[in-house]
Amino acid sequence: MNNNIPTTASAFVWTGRVDTEETGPSPRWHQRVQPLGPGARGGVTLMGFAVDEGVRRNGGRPGAAQGPQALRTALASLPVLGEPALFDAGDVVCEADALESAQAQLATRVADAVARGSLPLVLGGGHEVAWGTFQGIVQGGQAPARLLIVNLDAHFDLRVAAQGNSGTPFRQMQQWCEARGLPFTYRVFGISRFANTQALFERADALGVGYWLDEVLQDSAGLQAAQQALAQDLAACDAVYLTVCLDVLPGGQAPGVSAPAALGVPLWLAEALIDQVLASGRVIAADIAELNPAMDRDGLTARVAARVAARIARGATAQRP
Repeated sequence: MNNNIPTTASAFVWTGRVDTEETGPSPRWHQRVQPLGPGARGGVTLMGFAVDEGVRRNGGRPGAAQGPQALRTALASLPVLGEPALFDAGDVVCEADALESAQAQLATRVADAVARGSLPLVLGGGHEVAWGTFQGIVQGGQAPARLLIVNLDAHFDLRVAAQGNSGTPFRQMQQWCEARGLPFTYRVFGISRFANTQALFERADALGVGYWLDEVLQDSAGLQAAQQALAQDLAACDAVYLTVCLDVLPGGQAPGVSAPAALGVPLWLAEALIDQVLASGRVIAADIAELNPAMDRDGLTARVAARVAARIARGATAQRP
């Protein structure tokens, strides 16, 4: 095998609880998800990014490559409550250190989903997944000048590095936009003043990045202020790329990540922001990053990630204005 070529992992077998004695509708995800076929249109297309090479390059704790399988396992027995058609396009994996090839393969799958009128929902994997998702949006011809990037994250991920990694994806997007004379509209909710250097704060300010600190997003007053600003951004954009890094959540709610948060944004508040983005009807791609089963406790982070994934899938039924 050529170790520089990304390959596809074995297909996940969707199994789970079956309520055979129930009298009313009781379908669960494992009964609804279909393998991606040539006739698949609309709905949501799941695809895994079983890669943590970017985390390794960034000096983090490896293990996120097992994230997509753990997330599917947690999703399998969730009840179906309004989800559209669900398709599974399998996983992209990375042999040796071929991160860029894996990101390119992911981009192809994202672009294919976009072309089929399906919402690509990428299950990570380290947050280097974001660069692959963004390239797929571009390849799918769905990167309008007014693309809004919404990131729920404790980190800016605007690092400067010789090689792309889990800390560089939004810097890579900014450079791509700058090279083409396009605006870079990037908003981050949950930034920690104890997880980002002064250089990163200064870079974010210089690039016009809008961000809200985790210490502000702790109560209804903080949420309301953030939602007011987000509403203005959503009204001014043509499309949204939504990316959720699980390390935005408190370490007690999401221990299974490379860098658990000491404070974090409570799940209820993060979900309110996600719901607002979905309600705009403008989301064209989404991903969930940093699930690390090796660091999880009782599968809690996988369950949280599954809740977020199902929420996004249900929100995909929103009609674009």
